[in-house]
Amino acid sequence: MSLKDQLTNDLKEAMKNKEQLRKNVITMVRADIKQIEVDKRIELGDEDVVDIIAKQVKQRRDALDEFEKGGREDLVDQARQEVEILLKYLPQQLSEEEIVKLVSETILEVGASTMKDMGKVMAAIVPKTKGRADGKLVNEIVKKYLQS
Repeated sequence: MSLKDQLTNDLKEAMKNKEQLRKNVITMVRADIKQIEVDKRIELGDEDVVDIIAKQVKQRRDALDEFEKGGREDLVDQARQEVEILLKYLPQQLSEEEIVKLVSETILEVGASTMKDMGKVMAAIVPKTKGRADGKLVNEIVKKYLQS
């Protein structure tokens, strides 16, 4: 079953069970998918759908930070629940230890030693972590390694 089919089935299930938040999140994902398919006149595959979902997770995490700064606990809770719903459609997320291991291996691969090599390291590691790790976290770990 493709990821788009799974989203459709989950949307139907959420509607039957009257799960409003889940229904809204899945509807937004499907709207983004449809928008890209119509604009580019292509059929998106699972990898493209994963990219869209990962982008939505990032947007919600960024919003979560802003809501916390603004003291909006109601919106913080909602954003966290939305992220949890979206993460179910992404591949198994890498733990911080796994990311650290990948970063150290990649730094050795590209022969990086200073912060000037940050671009090379990120270019090499992004394909390895795509959809499986938060880019901001990967970036922070790479910086930490290159600064020490």
